[in-house]
Amino acid sequence: MSVIKEEEYKKRRDKVAKRMSKNSVAIIFSATYKVRSNDTNYPFRQNSNFYYLTGFKEDNSILVLIKKNKKYKSILFINKKNKKEEMWNGKRLGVLKAKKRFLIDEIHISDKFQKKVSKYLEFKKNLYFDFKLDNSQTKLFEKIAKKINIHKNIALIIEKMRLIKSDSEIKLIKKAIDITKKAHHRLMKLDKIGKNEYELLSNIEHTFKSHGAYNDAYTSIVASGNSANTLHYIDNNKPLVNGELILIDAGCEYEYYASDITRTIAVNKQLSKAQRDIYELVLSVEKTIINMVKPNVKRSELHKKSEELLVKGMIRLGILKGNYKKIIKKQIHKKYYPHGIGHWLGLDVHDECPYKDENGAEIALKEGMVLTIEPGIYIDKYDENVPKKYRGIGIRIEDDILVTKDGNKNLSSAIKKEVIDLQS
Repeated sequence: MSVIKEEEYKKRRDKVAKRMSKNSVAIIFSATYKVRSNDTNYPFRQNSNFYYLTGFKEDNSILVLIKKNKKYKSILFINKKNKKEEMWNGKRLGVLKAKKRFLIDEIHISDKFQKKVSKYLEFKKNLYFDFKLDNSQTKLFEKIAKKINIHKNIALIIEKMRLIKSDSEIKLIKKAIDITKKAHHRLMKLDKIGKNEYELLSNIEHTFKSHGAYNDAYTSIVASGNSANTLHYIDNNKPLVNGELILIDAGCEYEYYASDITRTIAVNKQLSKAQRDIYELVLSVEKTIINMVKPNVKRSELHKKSEELLVKGMIRLGILKGNYKKIIKKQIHKKYYPHGIGHWLGLDVHDECPYKDENGAEIALKEGMVLTIEPGIYIDKYDENVPKKYRGIGIRIEDDILVTKDGNKNLSSAIKKEVIDLQS
Protein backbone atom coordinates (compact mmCIF):
# COMPACT_ATOMS: atom_id res chain seq x y z
CA MET A 1 0.00 0.00 0.00
CA SER A 2 1.28 3.45 -0.92
CA VAL A 3 1.91 5.91 1.87
CA ILE A 4 0.73 9.49 1.96
CA LYS A 5 2.25 11.62 -0.79
CA GLU A 6 4.57 14.55 -0.13
CA GLU A 7 2.03 16.95 -1.66
CA GLU A 8 -0.41 16.13 1.13
CA TYR A 9 2.14 16.84 3.83
CA LYS A 10 2.89 20.18 2.16
CA LYS A 11 -0.82 21.08 2.12
CA ARG A 12 -0.96 20.37 5.83
CA ARG A 13 1.99 22.67 6.48
CA ASP A 14 0.31 25.31 4.32
CA LYS A 15 -2.82 25.09 6.49
CA VAL A 16 -0.81 25.40 9.70
CA ALA A 17 1.02 28.46 8.36
CA LYS A 18 -2.26 30.03 7.28
CA ARG A 19 -3.57 29.74 10.85
CA MET A 20 -0.43 31.25 12.37
CA SER A 21 -0.43 34.95 13.16
CA LYS A 22 1.72 37.36 11.14
CA ASN A 23 5.38 37.72 11.99
CA SER A 24 5.66 34.41 13.83
CA VAL A 25 7.70 31.21 14.05
CA ALA A 26 6.50 27.64 14.66
CA ILE A 27 8.90 24.97 15.89
CA ILE A 28 7.77 21.34 15.88
CA PHE A 29 10.11 18.71 17.32
CA SER A 30 10.38 15.04 16.51
CA ALA A 31 10.24 12.40 19.23
CA THR A 32 13.42 11.22 20.91
CA TYR A 33 14.47 7.73 21.92
CA LYS A 34 13.29 6.70 25.38
CA VAL A 35 15.61 4.72 27.63
CA ARG A 36 14.29 1.32 28.62
CA SER A 37 17.20 0.37 30.89
CA ASN A 38 20.84 1.38 31.10
CA ASP A 39 21.97 1.75 27.46
CA THR A 40 18.97 0.14 25.71
CA ASN A 41 15.99 2.04 24.31
CA TYR A 42 12.35 1.35 23.66
CA PRO A 43 11.49 1.03 19.95
CA PHE A 44 11.32 4.50 18.43
CA ARG A 45 7.91 5.95 17.61
CA GLN A 46 7.71 9.36 15.95
CA ASN A 47 5.83 12.24 17.54
CA SER A 48 2.41 12.19 15.88
CA ASN A 49 2.15 15.93 15.23
CA PHE A 50 5.62 16.06 13.69
CA TYR A 51 4.80 13.02 11.56
CA TYR A 52 1.48 14.54 10.47
CA LEU A 53 3.34 17.50 8.96
CA THR A 54 6.36 15.66 7.51
CA GLY A 55 5.85 11.90 7.21
CA PHE A 56 9.44 11.60 8.51
CA LYS A 57 10.33 8.82 10.96
CA GLU A 58 13.80 9.81 12.17
CA ASP A 59 14.61 11.19 15.61
CA ASN A 60 16.53 14.40 16.34
CA SER A 61 14.56 16.30 13.69
CA ILE A 62 12.91 19.71 13.82
CA LEU A 63 10.41 21.40 11.53
CA VAL A 64 10.42 25.21 11.50
CA LEU A 65 7.79 27.40 9.84
CA ILE A 66 8.62 31.11 9.57
CA LYS A 67 5.75 33.40 8.63
CA LYS A 68 6.11 36.99 7.51
CA ASN A 69 2.91 38.71 6.48
CA LYS A 70 1.01 36.09 4.42
CA LYS A 71 4.01 34.14 3.14
CA TYR A 72 5.96 31.50 5.01
CA LYS A 73 9.16 29.48 4.69
CA SER A 74 9.55 25.85 5.74
CA ILE A 75 12.83 24.51 7.14
CA LEU A 76 13.65 20.97 8.23
CA PHE A 77 16.57 19.93 10.42
CA ILE A 78 17.61 16.27 10.28
CA ASN A 79 20.42 13.98 11.40
CA LYS A 80 23.63 14.21 9.39
CA LYS A 81 25.02 11.10 7.73
CA ASN A 82 27.36 9.28 10.10
CA LYS A 83 28.75 5.86 9.19
CA LYS A 84 29.55 4.90 12.78
CA GLU A 85 26.12 5.85 14.11
CA GLU A 86 24.39 4.22 11.17
CA MET A 87 26.28 0.97 11.72
CA TRP A 88 24.74 0.75 15.20
CA ASN A 89 21.31 2.29 14.70
CA GLY A 90 20.43 2.08 11.02
CA LYS A 91 20.67 4.21 7.91
CA ARG A 92 19.81 7.90 7.93
CA LEU A 93 18.23 9.74 5.04
CA GLY A 94 20.75 12.58 5.00
CA VAL A 95 20.43 16.09 3.60
CA LEU A 96 21.01 15.26 -0.10
CA LYS A 97 18.25 12.66 -0.29
CA ALA A 98 16.01 14.76 1.93
CA LYS A 99 16.18 17.64 -0.54
CA LYS A 100 14.95 15.32 -3.28
CA ARG A 101 12.16 13.88 -1.15
CA PHE A 102 10.60 16.74 0.79
CA LEU A 103 8.71 19.72 -0.61
CA ILE A 104 10.44 21.95 1.92
CA ASP A 105 12.31 25.22 1.29
CA GLU A 106 15.46 24.52 3.30
CA ILE A 107 17.03 21.42 4.85
CA HIS A 108 19.92 21.51 7.33
CA ILE A 109 21.59 19.12 9.72
CA SER A 110 20.25 19.20 13.28
CA ASP A 111 23.60 20.36 14.66
CA LYS A 112 22.93 23.78 13.15
CA PHE A 113 19.54 24.28 14.78
CA GLN A 114 20.61 26.04 17.95
CA LYS A 115 22.66 28.59 16.04
CA LYS A 116 20.06 29.25 13.36
CA VAL A 117 17.04 29.39 15.65
CA SER A 118 18.34 32.62 17.23
CA LYS A 119 18.16 34.34 13.85
CA TYR A 120 14.72 32.88 13.11
CA LEU A 121 13.34 34.38 16.30
CA GLU A 122 14.74 37.86 15.76
CA PHE A 123 12.01 40.50 15.44
CA LYS A 124 9.27 37.86 15.70
CA LYS A 125 6.31 38.58 17.93
CA ASN A 126 4.88 35.08 18.32
CA LEU A 127 6.38 31.66 18.92
CA TYR A 128 4.41 28.46 18.38
CA PHE A 129 5.56 25.16 19.86
CA ASP A 130 4.14 22.09 21.58
CA PHE A 131 3.76 22.86 25.29
CA LYS A 132 3.53 19.16 26.19
CA LEU A 133 6.87 18.13 24.77
CA ASP A 134 9.66 17.73 27.27
CA ASN A 135 12.82 16.36 25.73
CA SER A 136 16.43 17.34 25.13
CA GLN A 137 15.59 19.10 21.87
CA THR A 138 13.11 21.52 23.40
CA LYS A 139 15.65 22.51 26.04
CA LEU A 140 18.03 23.65 23.29
CA PHE A 141 16.01 26.75 22.60
CA GLU A 142 14.24 27.45 25.90
CA LYS A 143 16.52 30.32 26.87
CA ILE A 144 16.31 31.85 23.41
CA ALA A 145 12.55 31.42 23.32
CA LYS A 146 12.12 33.47 26.48
CA LYS A 147 12.96 36.55 24.48
CA ILE A 148 9.57 36.27 22.80
CA ASN A 149 6.70 37.29 25.06
CA ILE A 150 3.83 35.56 23.28
CA HIS A 151 3.94 31.76 23.21
CA LYS A 152 1.18 29.80 21.50
CA ASN A 153 0.53 26.06 21.47
CA ILE A 154 1.08 24.76 17.94
CA ALA A 155 -0.40 21.41 19.00
CA LEU A 156 -3.86 22.97 19.23
CA ILE A 157 -3.74 23.95 15.56
CA ILE A 158 -2.38 20.62 14.33
CA GLU A 159 -4.65 18.43 16.45
CA LYS A 160 -7.76 20.28 15.32
CA MET A 161 -6.70 19.62 11.72
CA ARG A 162 -6.24 15.94 12.56
CA LEU A 163 -9.94 15.62 13.42
CA ILE A 164 -10.86 15.34 9.73
CA LYS A 165 -9.20 12.44 7.94
CA SER A 166 -8.18 12.61 4.30
CA ASP A 167 -8.93 9.78 1.86
CA SER A 168 -5.34 8.57 2.18
CA GLU A 169 -5.56 8.51 5.97
CA ILE A 170 -8.81 6.55 5.85
CA LYS A 171 -7.17 3.99 3.55
CA LEU A 172 -4.38 3.47 6.09
CA ILE A 173 -6.87 3.09 8.94
CA LYS A 174 -8.79 0.55 6.84
CA LYS A 175 -5.57 -1.36 6.21
CA ALA A 176 -4.83 -1.45 9.94
CA ILE A 177 -8.36 -2.68 10.62
CA ASP A 178 -8.07 -5.38 7.96
CA ILE A 179 -4.92 -6.76 9.59
CA THR A 180 -6.59 -6.55 13.00
CA LYS A 181 -9.54 -8.48 11.60
CA LYS A 182 -7.19 -11.33 10.68
CA ALA A 183 -5.86 -11.43 14.24
CA HIS A 184 -9.30 -11.51 15.87
CA HIS A 185 -10.64 -14.14 13.46
CA ARG A 186 -7.57 -16.28 14.08
CA LEU A 187 -8.34 -16.29 17.81
CA MET A 188 -12.00 -17.08 17.21
CA LYS A 189 -11.05 -20.22 15.27
CA LEU A 190 -8.27 -21.28 17.64
CA ASP A 191 -8.82 -24.19 20.04
CA LYS A 192 -8.43 -22.28 23.31
CA ILE A 193 -9.16 -24.93 25.93
CA GLY A 194 -6.08 -25.63 28.03
CA LYS A 195 -4.21 -22.60 26.74
CA ASN A 196 -3.01 -19.41 28.43
CA GLU A 197 -3.80 -15.76 27.72
CA TYR A 198 -0.22 -15.17 26.56
CA GLU A 199 -0.61 -17.84 23.87
CA LEU A 200 -3.48 -15.85 22.41
CA LEU A 201 -1.41 -12.69 22.68
CA SER A 202 1.41 -14.34 20.73
CA ASN A 203 -1.06 -15.20 17.95
CA ILE A 204 -2.19 -11.57 17.82
CA GLU A 205 1.35 -10.22 17.58
CA HIS A 206 2.37 -12.80 14.99
CA THR A 207 -0.61 -11.88 12.81
CA PHE A 208 0.11 -8.16 13.06
CA LYS A 209 3.77 -8.43 12.18
CA SER A 210 3.39 -11.05 9.48
CA HIS A 211 1.05 -8.68 7.62
CA GLY A 212 3.28 -5.62 7.81
CA ALA A 213 1.93 -4.01 10.97
CA TYR A 214 5.12 -3.85 12.98
CA ASN A 215 3.60 -2.07 15.98
CA ASP A 216 0.58 -2.57 18.19
CA ALA A 217 -1.57 0.56 18.34
CA TYR A 218 -1.59 -0.01 22.12
CA THR A 219 -0.78 -2.80 24.57
CA SER A 220 -3.19 -5.61 23.73
CA ILE A 221 -5.64 -6.85 26.35
CA VAL A 222 -6.38 -10.57 26.54
CA ALA A 223 -8.53 -10.77 29.66
CA SER A 224 -10.24 -14.04 30.52
CA GLY A 225 -12.83 -14.57 33.21
CA ASN A 226 -12.93 -11.95 35.94
CA SER A 227 -9.84 -10.22 34.51
CA ALA A 228 -12.14 -8.66 31.89
CA ASN A 229 -13.49 -6.46 34.69
CA THR A 230 -10.11 -4.75 34.99
CA LEU A 231 -10.36 -2.25 32.14
CA HIS A 232 -6.64 -1.88 31.51
CA TYR A 233 -5.65 -5.47 32.21
CA ILE A 234 -2.38 -6.18 30.40
CA ASP A 235 -0.85 -9.00 32.45
CA ASN A 236 -2.16 -11.46 29.84
CA ASN A 237 -0.77 -14.45 31.73
CA LYS A 238 -3.64 -16.46 33.21
CA PRO A 239 -4.79 -19.95 32.15
CA LEU A 240 -7.98 -20.01 30.10
CA VAL A 241 -10.82 -21.72 31.96
CA ASN A 242 -13.45 -23.71 30.09
CA GLY A 243 -16.81 -21.94 30.35
CA GLU A 244 -15.38 -18.46 30.79
CA LEU A 245 -15.28 -15.53 28.38
CA ILE A 246 -12.23 -13.75 26.97
CA LEU A 247 -12.31 -10.01 26.33
CA ILE A 248 -9.79 -9.24 23.57
CA ASP A 249 -9.00 -5.57 22.98
CA ALA A 250 -6.33 -5.54 20.28
CA GLY A 251 -5.52 -3.32 17.34
CA CYS A 252 -2.48 -2.79 15.18
CA GLU A 253 -0.87 0.33 13.76
CA TYR A 254 -0.16 0.46 10.02
CA GLU A 255 2.10 3.25 8.75
CA TYR A 256 1.38 5.09 12.00
CA TYR A 257 -2.42 4.83 11.71
CA ALA A 258 -4.28 2.93 14.41
CA SER A 259 -7.12 0.48 14.68
CA ASP A 260 -8.93 -0.27 17.95
CA ILE A 261 -11.14 -3.35 18.13
CA THR A 262 -12.65 -5.28 21.02
CA ARG A 263 -14.40 -8.61 20.78
CA THR A 264 -15.55 -10.89 23.59
CA ILE A 265 -15.51 -14.62 22.87
CA ALA A 266 -15.94 -17.85 24.84
CA VAL A 267 -13.07 -20.19 25.67
CA ASN A 268 -15.16 -23.13 24.42
CA LYS A 269 -16.93 -21.10 21.70
CA GLN A 270 -20.29 -21.52 23.48
CA LEU A 271 -21.94 -18.77 25.50
CA SER A 272 -23.99 -19.73 28.53
CA LYS A 273 -27.52 -18.31 28.88
CA ALA A 274 -26.28 -15.66 31.35
CA GLN A 275 -23.29 -14.74 29.20
CA ARG A 276 -25.51 -14.49 26.15
CA ASP A 277 -28.01 -12.26 27.98
CA ILE A 278 -25.35 -9.65 28.69
CA TYR A 279 -23.58 -10.10 25.35
CA GLU A 280 -26.76 -9.50 23.34
CA LEU A 281 -27.56 -6.44 25.47
CA VAL A 282 -24.14 -4.90 24.81
CA LEU A 283 -24.28 -5.79 21.10
CA SER A 284 -27.77 -4.32 20.72
CA VAL A 285 -26.67 -1.08 22.38
CA GLU A 286 -23.55 -0.89 20.21
CA LYS A 287 -25.59 -1.28 17.03
CA THR A 288 -28.08 1.36 18.13
CA ILE A 289 -25.35 3.88 18.96
CA ILE A 290 -23.48 3.23 15.70
CA ASN A 291 -26.70 3.94 13.79
CA MET A 292 -26.91 7.31 15.56
CA VAL A 293 -23.50 8.42 14.29
CA LYS A 294 -23.85 11.18 11.69
CA PRO A 295 -22.82 14.81 11.15
CA ASN A 296 -23.94 17.32 13.79
CA VAL A 297 -24.52 14.66 16.47
CA LYS A 298 -22.43 15.09 19.63
CA ARG A 299 -20.49 12.37 21.42
CA SER A 300 -22.23 13.31 24.67
CA GLU A 301 -25.55 12.46 23.02
CA LEU A 302 -24.20 9.06 21.99
CA HIS A 303 -22.91 8.37 25.49
CA LYS A 304 -26.13 9.50 27.16
CA LYS A 305 -28.15 7.15 24.96
CA SER A 306 -25.77 4.26 25.64
CA GLU A 307 -26.18 4.80 29.39
CA GLU A 308 -29.96 4.83 29.07
CA LEU A 309 -30.07 1.63 27.01
CA LEU A 310 -27.54 -0.27 29.11
CA VAL A 311 -29.21 0.72 32.38
CA LYS A 312 -32.66 -0.29 31.13
CA GLY A 313 -31.19 -3.60 29.99
CA MET A 314 -29.46 -4.21 33.32
CA ILE A 315 -32.72 -3.46 35.17
CA ARG A 316 -34.47 -5.99 32.95
CA LEU A 317 -31.82 -8.61 33.81
CA GLY A 318 -31.96 -7.84 37.53
CA ILE A 319 -28.40 -6.46 37.69
CA LEU A 320 -29.73 -3.03 38.69
CA LYS A 321 -32.95 -2.18 40.53
CA GLY A 322 -35.03 0.96 40.41
CA ASN A 323 -35.91 3.77 38.03
CA TYR A 324 -33.37 4.13 35.22
CA LYS A 325 -33.37 7.93 35.37
CA LYS A 326 -32.62 7.94 39.10
CA ILE A 327 -29.91 5.31 38.63
CA ILE A 328 -28.19 7.42 35.98
CA LYS A 329 -28.60 10.64 37.97
CA LYS A 330 -26.95 9.03 41.00
CA GLN A 331 -24.27 7.43 38.77
CA ILE A 332 -25.02 4.00 40.27
CA HIS A 333 -24.54 2.38 36.87
CA LYS A 334 -20.93 3.60 36.70
CA LYS A 335 -20.00 0.55 38.76
CA TYR A 336 -20.84 -1.57 35.70
CA TYR A 337 -20.28 0.90 32.84
CA PRO A 338 -17.48 3.20 34.00
CA HIS A 339 -16.08 4.53 30.70
CA GLY A 340 -17.24 6.67 27.81
CA ILE A 341 -18.87 5.47 24.61
CA GLY A 342 -15.76 6.07 22.50
CA HIS A 343 -12.90 8.29 21.40
CA TRP A 344 -11.23 9.76 18.32
CA LEU A 345 -9.05 7.39 16.29
CA GLY A 346 -6.21 8.17 13.88
CA LEU A 347 -2.46 8.64 14.23
CA ASP A 348 -2.93 7.75 17.89
CA VAL A 349 -5.32 5.12 19.16
CA HIS A 350 -6.78 7.79 21.42
CA ASP A 351 -6.27 10.40 18.75
CA GLU A 352 -5.04 13.59 20.35
CA CYS A 353 -7.73 15.80 18.88
CA PRO A 354 -9.93 18.26 20.75
CA TYR A 355 -13.39 17.38 22.04
CA LYS A 356 -14.25 21.02 22.65
CA ASP A 357 -13.71 24.18 20.59
CA GLU A 358 -11.91 27.36 21.62
CA ASN A 359 -15.03 28.55 23.47
CA GLY A 360 -15.41 25.34 25.46
CA ALA A 361 -18.36 24.07 23.45
CA GLU A 362 -18.46 20.40 22.51
CA ILE A 363 -17.41 19.67 18.92
CA ALA A 364 -20.14 17.93 16.94
CA LEU A 365 -19.40 15.10 14.54
CA LYS A 366 -18.39 16.04 10.99
CA GLU A 367 -17.79 14.13 7.80
CA GLY A 368 -14.31 12.62 7.83
CA MET A 369 -14.01 12.09 11.58
CA VAL A 370 -13.23 8.59 12.86
CA LEU A 371 -14.24 7.44 16.33
CA THR A 372 -14.73 4.24 18.28
CA ILE A 373 -18.04 3.02 19.67
CA GLU A 374 -17.46 0.67 22.62
CA PRO A 375 -20.22 0.02 25.18
CA GLY A 376 -19.51 -2.54 27.87
CA ILE A 377 -20.76 -4.16 31.05
CA TYR A 378 -18.37 -5.33 33.78
CA ILE A 379 -19.52 -7.35 36.79
CA ASP A 380 -16.96 -8.41 39.37
CA LYS A 381 -17.25 -12.01 40.52
CA TYR A 382 -17.39 -10.89 44.16
CA ASP A 383 -20.29 -8.48 43.63
CA GLU A 384 -23.04 -9.95 45.80
CA ASN A 385 -25.54 -7.28 44.70
CA VAL A 386 -25.87 -9.01 41.34
CA PRO A 387 -27.51 -12.38 40.57
CA LYS A 388 -24.85 -15.07 40.91
CA LYS A 389 -25.16 -16.22 37.30
CA TYR A 390 -23.88 -12.84 36.05
CA ARG A 391 -20.92 -12.47 38.41
CA GLY A 392 -17.47 -12.50 36.84
CA ILE A 393 -18.75 -11.54 33.38
CA GLY A 394 -17.06 -8.66 31.55
CA ILE A 395 -18.11 -7.84 27.99
CA ARG A 396 -17.11 -5.02 25.64
CA ILE A 397 -17.71 -4.76 21.90
CA GLU A 398 -15.85 -2.05 19.99
CA ASP A 399 -15.81 -0.92 16.36
CA ASP A 400 -14.17 1.91 14.40
CA ILE A 401 -16.66 4.26 12.75
CA LEU A 402 -16.17 6.81 9.97
CA VAL A 403 -18.56 9.76 9.88
CA THR A 404 -19.85 10.15 6.31
CA LYS A 405 -21.81 12.90 4.57
CA ASP A 406 -25.21 11.46 5.47
CA GLY A 407 -24.40 9.01 8.26
CA ASN A 408 -21.58 6.63 8.97
CA LYS A 409 -19.60 3.64 7.81
CA ASN A 410 -18.50 0.91 10.19
CA LEU A 411 -14.93 0.36 9.00
CA SER A 412 -14.64 -2.81 11.09
CA SER A 413 -18.00 -4.37 10.21
CA ALA A 414 -16.25 -7.40 8.67
CA ILE A 415 -14.94 -8.48 12.09
CA LYS A 416 -17.40 -11.05 13.41
CA LYS A 417 -19.47 -10.26 16.49
CA GLU A 418 -22.85 -11.98 16.06
CA VAL A 419 -23.44 -14.77 18.58
CA ILE A 420 -24.05 -17.30 15.81
CA ASP A 421 -20.66 -16.46 14.24
CA LEU A 422 -18.77 -16.62 17.54
CA GLN A 423 -20.23 -20.05 18.35
CA SER A 424 -19.53 -21.64 14.97
